[in-house]
Amino acid sequence: MKELVEHIAKALVNNPDAAQVSETRTDEGWDLLLQVAPEDIGKIIGKQGRIAKAMRAVLKAAAAKDGLKVNLEIK
Repeated sequence: MKELVEHIAKALVNNPDAAQVSETRTDEGWDLLLQVAPEDIGKIIGKQGRIAKAMRAVLKAAAAKDGLKVNLEIK
């Protein structure tokens, strides 16, 4: 999951070296924290949150096949 989020985020931002993902395993699945440069927050979230919603949908589908849940927080 971490690698998937990193790959997507680095493709979207102007400063890919600043994009970092930390992963915490929980009983139900994963908690992911995506940190990007302040000037790239808008690119990750997208208009009306569309990109963030799409990323969460992809993660949810990937986790669901294993019966797990995933939470993505963007900072």
